Amino acid sequence: MKILHTSDWHLGHQLHGYSRDYEHQAFLDWLADTLEQHQIDALLVAGDIFDTANPPASAWRMLYRFLARLAKNMPQLDVVMIGGNHDSPSKLDAPHELLKAFDLHMVGGIHRHENGELDCDRMLVPLTDHSGKQTAWVLAVPFLRSADLRTEALEDDDDRLIKGVETLYAEMTTAARARCTEQQALIGMGHAYMASGKLSEMSERRVLGGNQHALPASIFADDISYVALGHLHLAQRVAKQEHIRYSGSPLPLSMSERDYKHQVVITELSGSQVSDIEQIFIPRTVDMLKVPTKPASLVEVISALKALEVDALPREQQPFLEVHVLLDQPQALLREKVLQALEGKAVRLAKITPHYQQTEQENPLNQRRLSEVSPQQVFALSWAKKYDGEPNTAMTSAFESLLVQVEESDTVQ
Repeated sequence: MKILHTSDWHLGHQLHGYSRDYEHQAFLDWLADTLEQHQIDALLVAGDIFDTANPPASAWRMLYRFLARLAKNMPQLDVVMIGGNHDSPSKLDAPHELLKAFDLHMVGGIHRHENGELDCDRMLVPLTDHSGKQTAWVLAVPFLRSADLRTEALEDDDDRLIKGVETLYAEMTTAARARCTEQQALIGMGHAYMASGKLSEMSERRVLGGNQHALPASIFADDISYVALGHLHLAQRVAKQEHIRYSGSPLPLSMSERDYKHQVVITELSGSQVSDIEQIFIPRTVDMLKVPTKPASLVEVISALKALEVDALPREQQPFLEVHVLLDQPQALLREKVLQALEGKAVRLAKITPHYQQTEQENPLNQRRLSEVSPQQVFALSWAKKYDGEPNTAMTSAFESLLVQVEESDTVQ
């Protein structure tokens, strides 16, 4: 059987105030065509379906149109979607029973029985091949919040969250093995930050308390044939394991991702063994430009912008532009001067990044917008200013815990 692994769609995303609906629709159209062309048996979407816990109505319409197309054109296709840290568990779970009738399985959050035991049945999804034969079981584990884990009986140390995740996956694996035959494969899913994973700048949140809670690949048992992960936007293997992978996001979610080779992963299984893994690159529908390629003086930047040649395109197809300018001191009317140089050109000015050589050496966060700085960087800088040094492990861990609580309160609705 063939499965297609994708993640981190972030439907409803805006890039510096610009809608991404055109790009997302182009991706979903391409994805539907790819599923048909490659005769895929199962589609796995590993979290962050939406960009926020309260996505706009247009994002829901886009998702439902896509699912309706699949149900009509590929009725034999199994679809499994899990919630990510950007998604609202309750909102994703709401249409579960309706979608399940069409073999569309959406698991927003963890469910437990009244006695506290994990509802494994809710997260174990059978997969069938094109002939209708069941060939695999999916462990559809969504993003795990600290409240989802049973850590009371574990030691009260920095690793108890990791142990809680390990325990949950072990329970899921045991339940799956009880249902799985010798010729059926076990497929893992998750939305998490794995140890050794490469983060992209300013587009992903650290989860489960930050880097000190990066999950080891050992949470996935040896008999799991393939693991479809979400959260990191850069496609990559985990711990050099071919069968444990992030598919990455389908389009760049920050200007720093302009050079990523965005992709989906097609995995072919023969019985319980992986026979082939293929990366399919996603066509870029809207370009991202950086002018100049290295920070330059305002005079040089204005000259480069005036010389910029771009094709005339509709607004939603125009490339995003990031401008890097080297300054000695803050420049009045900087944005107005850049816009004047771009007058009549079919580009969307997404970001102007000023560079102050001397002050950046003293303080790397100086002159940067708050949206471009992570909470961890702000905390570390504030601590250094007040106490002249770096925060110790205990304080960093306490801050990370508070940050997780705030982020979870934004998405648990």
